[in-house]
Amino acid sequence: MVESKPKKGGAGSQGLGVLSKMIENIAQLLVDSPDQVQVSEIVGENTTVIELKVAQTDLGKIIGKQGRTARAIRTVLNGASTKLKKRTVLEIVE
Repeated sequence: MVESKPKKGGAGSQGLGVLSKMIENIAQLLVDSPDQVQVSEIVGENTTVIELKVAQTDLGKIIGKQGRTARAIRTVLNGASTKLKKRTVLEIVE
């Protein structure tokens, strides 16, 4: 079996942009103020942190009851990042 490795600056780095765009789209669909949704990436050596910032009034909608919505968003992110062979963490910033 032949394994293909992504080139530097190739599909691997584009994949992270796709993940942050996916988180941004999910968040915009959940909140009342989609124009105030901000997503930023902090790329580390092994892990990429995706920071999600929403309006203070929409924070409860992103977190959900007992954190269920936030957990669901993280589950989708983990599934997508595993497919890209990346490790990502979602942080919801107040």
